[in-house]
Amino acid sequence: MSLLPAKNDLGFFEIRLESIGGLGANLAGKMLAEAGVLGLGLNGSNFSSYGSEKKGSPVKSFIRFCDPDVEIRDHSPIEEPHIIGIFHEALYKMVDVVSGLRPNGIVLVNSTRDFESVKNDLGMGNGTLAIIDALGIAVEEKTKVNTAMLGALFRICDFLDPDAMRAVIRKTFEKKYPHLVEPNIKTFDRGYNEVTFKTYEAESNHIIKPFEKTRSKLGYKTQAIGGVMTAQANSLLKDMSGSRQGYLPAFNSETCIHCAQCDTVCPDLCFVWKEGEDKRGRKMMFLQGIDYQYCKGCLKCVEACPTSSLTEIRETLNYADEHTVKHEFSLIAGGAK
Repeated sequence: MSLLPAKNDLGFFEIRLESIGGLGANLAGKMLAEAGVLGLGLNGSNFSSYGSEKKGSPVKSFIRFCDPDVEIRDHSPIEEPHIIGIFHEALYKMVDVVSGLRPNGIVLVNSTRDFESVKNDLGMGNGTLAIIDALGIAVEEKTKVNTAMLGALFRICDFLDPDAMRAVIRKTFEKKYPHLVEPNIKTFDRGYNEVTFKTYEAESNHIIKPFEKTRSKLGYKTQAIGGVMTAQANSLLKDMSGSRQGYLPAFNSETCIHCAQCDTVCPDLCFVWKEGEDKRGRKMMFLQGIDYQYCKGCLKCVEACPTSSLTEIRETLNYADEHTVKHEFSLIAGGAK
């Protein structure tokens, strides 16, 4: 009798983790696969996909499970998963995170928002949505987001044995980091117990779109002659929100003394200034706010601010959009100022 609740045509139960580099999705995928293989005797495989700049860039981790009598000979990326785990909400802006989700599939999201808001942002038609405040748990237990997400994933994958995962956690940390064993087990248990679910039935007029592979816009027929790059890389179009790990600096203009200590330590020129006059009529620069497009949440500015006009806050999906102050760029001699 199969332990797996559902399988595709090849006999696989498939999971895809959507994350950014630095949140531990790669390690989470390895530990999840190991718990299924060593704990239950399933056949399984795990591998990840990411670019050259792993930290802060989109990362995908893939996990396949199948019955012991089935051989895994498919090592292609998982395009139609049964479960999708989303480690960071900023991915909504960059990646179609629910691409290929099977009908009645399950999506796990690291979020503090309500179900309807998350569902609308994901564009889910039907299926089960699971929400866990993995970042909040990790901060309180002084661990990482991936362990809390693993706990929630084990609650979803009820065919897996949580004790097997606890054993994997001990094996992973006990030699080099023995002091992290118990905090990570506690984080795993909280993720398992605190995840919440809501199932959405398909509406009568809802049409399930068949999955289609994304095709490259440029090929040997459509690429510019000589392979010329038509969209050169530049920092003006770069969105750093994917590099943030849940926290932002919040600006209070009423207590700011415009000393520029924040701008001095900021590695990404996030702060927006405007020329004006002080009470004596002298010209000086006044801080207007933060351009969150370029902020990666390092919080060096919070440490440097002498008046506590910059404070650390938890990021919500729409906060940066509502409070950002844009730079006014002008092109001079072919460059940006």
